[in-house]
Amino acid sequence: MGAMSPSVRLQEMIRVIRGARTQGEERGVIQRECAAIRAQFRQADNGTRSHNLAKLLYVHMLGYPAHFGQMECVRLIASPRYNEKRVGYLGAMMLLDEKQDASLLITNSIKNDLSHSSQYVQSLALCTLGCMGSAEMCRDLAPEIDRLLRASNSYIKKKAALCAVHIVRKVPELGELFTPASRSLLSEKNHGVLHGAVVLITELCERNPDTLEQFRKAVPELVQIMKGLVMSGYSPEHNVAGISDPFLQVRILRLLRILGRNNDTASDAVNDLLAQVATNTDSSKTAGSAVLYETVLTVMDIKSESGLRVLAVNILGRFLLNNDRNIRYISMTSLQKIVQTDHNAVQRHRGTIVDCLKDQDASVKRRALELSLALVSAVNIRSLMKELLLFLSSCPPELRAHTTSGIFNAAERYAPSQRWHIDTILHVLTTAGGDVRDETVPNLIQLITTATELHCYTVHKLYRALITDISVQSLVQVACWCIGEYGDLLLRGECEETEPVQVAEDDVLDALEMVLQSHMSSPATRGFALTATMKLSTRITHNVDRIRSIVSIYGSCIDVELQQRAVEYNALFKKYDHMRAAVLERMPVIDKSSPGHTNGESAGGSMKEMEPTKRTQEVVLPQEPANQVCDLLDLLGGSGEPPQPSPALSTTALGPVSSTAGGDLLDLLGGLDVTPVPPSVIVYEKNGVTLKLQTDKQTDTGMTITLTATNSTDRDITSLTLQAAVPKSVQLQMKAPSGDVIPAHGLGQVTQTVLLNNPNKVSLKMRVRVCYTSQDFVCQDTVQIDSFPSPAW
Repeated sequence: MGAMSPSVRLQEMIRVIRGARTQGEERGVIQRECAAIRAQFRQADNGTRSHNLAKLLYVHMLGYPAHFGQMECVRLIASPRYNEKRVGYLGAMMLLDEKQDASLLITNSIKNDLSHSSQYVQSLALCTLGCMGSAEMCRDLAPEIDRLLRASNSYIKKKAALCAVHIVRKVPELGELFTPASRSLLSEKNHGVLHGAVVLITELCERNPDTLEQFRKAVPELVQIMKGLVMSGYSPEHNVAGISDPFLQVRILRLLRILGRNNDTASDAVNDLLAQVATNTDSSKTAGSAVLYETVLTVMDIKSESGLRVLAVNILGRFLLNNDRNIRYISMTSLQKIVQTDHNAVQRHRGTIVDCLKDQDASVKRRALELSLALVSAVNIRSLMKELLLFLSSCPPELRAHTTSGIFNAAERYAPSQRWHIDTILHVLTTAGGDVRDETVPNLIQLITTATELHCYTVHKLYRALITDISVQSLVQVACWCIGEYGDLLLRGECEETEPVQVAEDDVLDALEMVLQSHMSSPATRGFALTATMKLSTRITHNVDRIRSIVSIYGSCIDVELQQRAVEYNALFKKYDHMRAAVLERMPVIDKSSPGHTNGESAGGSMKEMEPTKRTQEVVLPQEPANQVCDLLDLLGGSGEPPQPSPALSTTALGPVSSTAGGDLLDLLGGLDVTPVPPSVIVYEKNGVTLKLQTDKQTDTGMTITLTATNSTDRDITSLTLQAAVPKSVQLQMKAPSGDVIPAHGLGQVTQTVLLNNPNKVSLKMRVRVCYTSQDFVCQDTVQIDSFPSPAW
């Protein structure tokens, strides 16, 4: 082997390494070769340095350490021989980076080679500097690069332009040095130089707004270059699949996009060119598709004409028909970005987009789903929803949650009718009930309660779904809730919306018992079923004893939640049987959008509105200790009242109440005698709205106050909401307001009762936020109340 020539030694080493049968054998060969290379590096120049470094670079490519060859790279770069210099520069690009101290040693060699008489040596230096030049090297050698940008040799100028790009990225402030030379490069005929110049100008414009403004004057020149490329005949040197230099075309379009962004003049100068490119470029090959895609991006990013934007959308529509999945994917990605601004133009390709839902590629399918959901509108909701529901039945598991969420959102926004809305959600629950969001069940229950005329239809449909399949927990929960609420409608069997079906009491109880006993039912589902069974005790006539028996069985259930429910329901049967009908009466209509409604309970403001007021209060009362910071308390608790027997009873008790004497359901003495009118004080008076505060009752640790709002203007005040905040140690509960509209001319008023519990007897202070709509303007004010009037007794 020692007698072989150096070139054969490299080939022989590669052959032996490739012939190694195990990784250990390969490692042994490389270790022996590296040891031999180290030994030869220590010897004087014997003509084999470049061959040894070449072998070491091959070892480096295989992932083995080769750092000991760094200094050899420095020596070879300084060599006067071209073949050694070439390998030395190649080694420097592979083995050195700006973090290595050895990289600083080649700065002087690069500077000398940049002035070399041979263009090939200059090229080696330019490539190396453009690949691994550090910030210090770039600062030292930038003047040399600027000089080479003005050279007469096109080969050197294109290398220098790309090297300048690296310098600008490393040291952005040096960009001004290259601006004059880069502008002059646009007059070059050589495509390589033009390409380098456009890349350099793009980099300069992206990093400096002033430079961007300067190069906007070059837009006509760039347009002429681009037109020459589009309209030029066949050129073997630049032709790629029938397109003249698509790489340069893409670069110029990208630069024109930057120059035309937010600029009317530059955009107007580019519009005609973009239309020409869009109509004259063949999209049957990938090169043409790349140019057209860049054209579309430019059209959408600049201030282009509406007709041009429609043309761009149509190009993306043609991309959807392409056999290449990558092109279909980028088409839908682009359409997703513009669907909000050019909705009608994208809508024309709805059929093609929906067809992409059947694509085998998961990425294309996901993009098609997102785009289809974005295209849903009030006009196409029925037809597009059929396609989405069909897709849901066969979509991959990882897309089901996203699909169900999108269908629910679209149905909520654009549902043509409540029946259609309910049918759609039930269809989704039947198809993919295990992949829906947690809030789906309460949202559907709220929707069903508001559709009063569809209660009979809904309960029949859900009953049929329940006896068909009890594995879908969300569907079973809604079905149990509806059967418990509207079981009387189910048993009556009279339903105009569907064929009358006679359901016996035993059939309904059998279905609920099946849910209770099924191993597929979750604890929450069993809770729904047990409550539904209990509610049926007031809706049926012949099987109350069976219901009592079912409930008593679960009084010893291992599940604590279910056991507690059963014990409470047993108490209703025994100790509080006279209250059972009232406690288990039908739930009131749940209206999420009504002001002051939170989770079915009446309150003075929504949970989302509570937090901002909390932050405001902390600023208003800085003198309070840290543990008494003003806070909007939990409106569902802290009232000091004893717990109610059941949730249903609580809901009934906290319904809308009147603040007049004898009308307060919580005032056990109300209506027994006539009480004097309590004194009141005006706490707010603005825009014709007056808010008065009066103290109805006061004890050592509590107070009941009433807020009364009147309107002296000639138009009704609407959307009135009142929110309150108190020190943290004080418990606050706001009852439901008597309404949210204050009649004009003082013909009516809105009242709201507030309960304050002050167990620590701290100084009472309260802050009230008043929000209302007056003459189509939303008004919001905050008032501070530091003292309260005394009650009348």
